[in-house]
Amino acid sequence: MLDVGSMAPEFAAPDQDGKERKLADYRGRWLLLYFYPKDDTPGCTAEACALRDSWSDFEKTGAAVLGVSKDSVKSHGKFAAKYGLPFTIISDEDRAIIRAYGADGLIRRVSYLIDPEGKIAKAYPKVKPAGHAAEVLADLAELRKLGQGTAVDGATNPR
Repeated sequence: MLDVGSMAPEFAAPDQDGKERKLADYRGRWLLLYFYPKDDTPGCTAEACALRDSWSDFEKTGAAVLGVSKDSVKSHGKFAAKYGLPFTIISDEDRAIIRAYGADGLIRRVSYLIDPEGKIAKAYPKVKPAGHAAEVLADLAELRKLGQGTAVDGATNPR
């Protein structure tokens, strides 16, 4: 897992529509970057649908949501369409992003909340799919209350 306060590793990869997405595209806003093992499996579907169902709450905060797995662009397109996912999911078939963010192995279900400056504000090493959206939204509210660039525990991230 990456350390809170460290810069999030840059990446570029295609989304479910084949459009290249980069971390830099999200600079200036909060980003939930979540890693999941496989499209259309029970836990991954539960997590994606919980995020979908909380989408309006994420929009109110101005935060973006970006899912990452090793599945193909085609698989992501089918998954997003089947469940009406309103957020972007990117294909990391060579697992470069997965490795850079410490989600490798059997592809762990981990997430990061990245602040508008591109720093890791919160790391989630063990995600519970059904409750993850609510957990992230609560942490995001707390982080925003504390001010940009501060960790949930109140420790200030280096600038």
